[in-house]
Amino acid sequence: MKAAHQFNVLSLFSGAMGLDIGLENTGYFQTIGCVEIEPIFCETVRRNREAGRLKSRNLEIINADIRDVEPEKLLTQLGVLPNQIDLLVGGPPCQAFSVFGKRRGTEDIRGRLIFDFIKFVEHIRPKAFIMENVRGLLSVKLNTDGSKGSLFELVQQRFKELGYRTDCFIVNAANYGAPQIRERLIIIGNRFNLQAEFPQPTYSNRPEDKLLPFVTLGSAIKDKIGLDPALMDFSPRKKKYLSMVPPGGNWRSLPIEIQKESMGKSWYLKGGRSAYWRKLSYEFPCPTIVTMPNHAGTSLCHPEELRPLTVGECAVIQGFPLEWEFAGSPGAKYQQIGNAVPIVLGEVAGKTTAKLLEQIILSPDTQPILPDAIVHLRPHVRTRWWWKDGEVIDRLSYSERPDKKTKQNFQPSLFDVLDEKEELEEVYG
Repeated sequence: MKAAHQFNVLSLFSGAMGLDIGLENTGYFQTIGCVEIEPIFCETVRRNREAGRLKSRNLEIINADIRDVEPEKLLTQLGVLPNQIDLLVGGPPCQAFSVFGKRRGTEDIRGRLIFDFIKFVEHIRPKAFIMENVRGLLSVKLNTDGSKGSLFELVQQRFKELGYRTDCFIVNAANYGAPQIRERLIIIGNRFNLQAEFPQPTYSNRPEDKLLPFVTLGSAIKDKIGLDPALMDFSPRKKKYLSMVPPGGNWRSLPIEIQKESMGKSWYLKGGRSAYWRKLSYEFPCPTIVTMPNHAGTSLCHPEELRPLTVGECAVIQGFPLEWEFAGSPGAKYQQIGNAVPIVLGEVAGKTTAKLLEQIILSPDTQPILPDAIVHLRPHVRTRWWWKDGEVIDRLSYSERPDKKTKQNFQPSLFDVLDEKEELEEVYG
């Protein structure tokens, strides 16, 4: 059933269409064009379009480097006028902003692509836009001489100069029903100075919140049939160490001498190790789906079988339809899935933006100036087990972790403590 209004969407950095599927699921949106640089990703979109799995049957697929695409010529190719694009969406590559990486910002060519998104906003002037990225974008420097957060300040200033008000939401997919802990930054802008209102979380692992319980990995993949079995397996060496790790554990579950033997120099690092020799648990949401689940430092080992999660399992966790087909090698499939926006976040962002667009239809006059906003909606979610004297103790959330004095008596497993700032969810998009 279609919504009362149908809004046209132009999608940039489209990948495997995770954000776009979420938007279409709301019933309000139809994607008329998508721009993607990777040919194999475009093949994924093409196959699913031709199989009728996309609501936008006439979707135009543009396989091109966005830096070489002129907005005006693209609109001509799509056969539309600028005022016929209601919503521009996209997630510029995040690796240059991730707290896990070198954070080179615009000194990394990928970091400069964010300004190509702004270029499209400037020339097309959609009624609204959604830009998705990692939360690290909020704090990264414009360059090596810049101050913390200077790049985002420039981005906000550019949008403001173009007449767009922005609402920035730092959210976690687990809080909205995804079986995955994944922090994201969702920026919703509009040129009518309206305020976007992202909904409060509807799921929680804190009983006092009186919300639905988190969706677990077990409920997402256990006993599922017909999933794509493709995978990139662990090496025999990796299997040797992972076989010693219990479900829900990681490198800290191993004896000290085995930790040092298996991790080498990585053992001496202070952060970025929570996913080392990680074996998942059915009882918790999955950690962030990454593009390389078979690597020692980003392992997503199945709770019962000595293998990484398959392509199909990763896709289900991200919320892709069971029939969605991914083109390419197992590595290419993992990359498309790991880079995608969880479908549920696309849906929530879509409903939020649809309300804005309906407000614009009812009252197209620009409203009094409101300041831009940054809203945190419980993005820091930590579900983990702790061991003490051989006994498993369930710690429901970051707020319930032991204090520093007591913490020394515990050994973290599924996730390391937040103090180490191990934001793995910001690595691969």
